[in-house]
Amino acid sequence: MTGLNHTWLPAPTDLTLLPDEVHVWRIDLDRAEAQLEDLTTTLSNDELARAKRFYFEEHRQRFIAGRGSLRRILGGYLGIEPQQIEFDYEPRGKPVLADTFASTGLLFNLSHSQGLALCAVNYTRQIGIDLEYIRPMSDVEALAERFFLPREYAVVRSLPVDKKQEVFFRYWTCKEAYLKATGEGIAQLEQVEIALTPTEPARLERYKNWSLLELVPADNYLAAVAAAGIGWHVKCWQY
Repeated sequence: MTGLNHTWLPAPTDLTLLPDEVHVWRIDLDRAEAQLEDLTTTLSNDELARAKRFYFEEHRQRFIAGRGSLRRILGGYLGIEPQQIEFDYEPRGKPVLADTFASTGLLFNLSHSQGLALCAVNYTRQIGIDLEYIRPMSDVEALAERFFLPREYAVVRSLPVDKKQEVFFRYWTCKEAYLKATGEGIAQLEQVEIALTPTEPARLERYKNWSLLELVPADNYLAAVAAAGIGWHVKCWQY
């Protein structure tokens, strides 16, 4: 899986997800009030309660936009109304479709950062996605030394200042995407080995039956998708 830049297309009305496809949805979390009210009607009681617990209004609105959009997207694949979607939660809080929908084989993963979210959807393959806003950090090398393997840290250290941050976040999103796909926690970050260079796409070392795809969904954002198996290809949709 190679290539960073993809075209984000409006989804067709007859959206079809093939067995060898991964669909990635780009979701703008900053929505107009009328849209937020509409999305709020799709949420469950526990989601509404969770939304109310956010201290900042901006965070509450972005949660509603993300979860409501997710329900709409999944409802489109399942052919049901968004409010009929039921979620279960894995021990670390990752939402998954409830057992009621297990027979569909539909799997998804969601990631959000600042005003953007990405949702990856496919059939039957374990899948994870991570999105990060590239924010200025003064301690990139120290973080790389703490969380990365020695050879990854050496790559970050060797780069000019203007490249360090980008490569750091490329490592981070790739590791996170894989760990979200497998359900393992961030504590395992330094055990996932990623091979990449400033000019070559990332790949997972020692996990030959997994594939990685890096994405640049917007200015100052980086993302990665990890999915079990090889030979799948991606379609990128704008929600």
